[in-house]
Amino acid sequence: MSATASVTVAGVPGVEVAYTRQGSGEPLVLLHGIGHHWQAFDPVLDQLAEHHDVIALDFPGFGASPDVPVGVPDELDSLAHTVDALCKSLNLDHPHVAGNSLGGLVSLRLGQLGLARSVTALSPAGFWSPRENRWAISLLTNLRRVARRTPEATVHRLSRTPAGRRVLTGTIYHRPALRSPEAVVAESRALRDCVAFDRVAAHARRGTTFEGDVPDVPVTIAWGTHDRILLPVQAARAHLQLPQARMIPLLNAGHVPMNDAPDLVTRTILQTTAKS
Repeated sequence: MSATASVTVAGVPGVEVAYTRQGSGEPLVLLHGIGHHWQAFDPVLDQLAEHHDVIALDFPGFGASPDVPVGVPDELDSLAHTVDALCKSLNLDHPHVAGNSLGGLVSLRLGQLGLARSVTALSPAGFWSPRENRWAISLLTNLRRVARRTPEATVHRLSRTPAGRRVLTGTIYHRPALRSPEAVVAESRALRDCVAFDRVAAHARRGTTFEGDVPDVPVTIAWGTHDRILLPVQAARAHLQLPQARMIPLLNAGHVPMNDAPDLVTRTILQTTAKS
């Protein structure tokens, strides 16, 4: 089921959030990275829905969600509170959360704020050095520039072959041939059209980091061993900062590991939710 909810964030009404929902059981919210959309979780959605009431959403300004109205603070907590507001509108109490990249950072913040019952962070942002931050944001900005300049007919043509899918998505996937042509076209369009990209990227460029620990809830941090955007060395930094978290290497997976290792990602998330 796909739908849109209108919620209030930081006292500002009218924040619209597009989401899809399927399955039953304890709630599990899935959070995508910058420039992507909820369909990043398509490879694991059905498996997770066998165990959970799964809600995958588009952050404001990404996918099918319009950008936030004027007045919503431009900060990480606004994203966390948007997720919490959506959950409250759906009568979900303390869901499990799993997120990738930006979504992983927001997931950790939700756990830190006491708004999640477990956290799985897949290659989360926020554990970078200044140099690694510049690398990641520059790479993502260049990907968006290419998406905006490439005619859609060219994207369609390239998506039809494994080699073409590697050209289009080889930076974020280690195994881009696994992604369907339709999915590649859709996520190229999502990256091209996301109205919040520049604003969120500028905020990250100012040095957004994750600070402190996430006490009292199960936390797993899993990192693709072939992540070319948030380099795997950052996993060691995350382990030092969150020593109680379970650390999992995602073998043969890139920055968006749900495509490259769906069974491993599913198992990692379900093992985390089972600990709460």
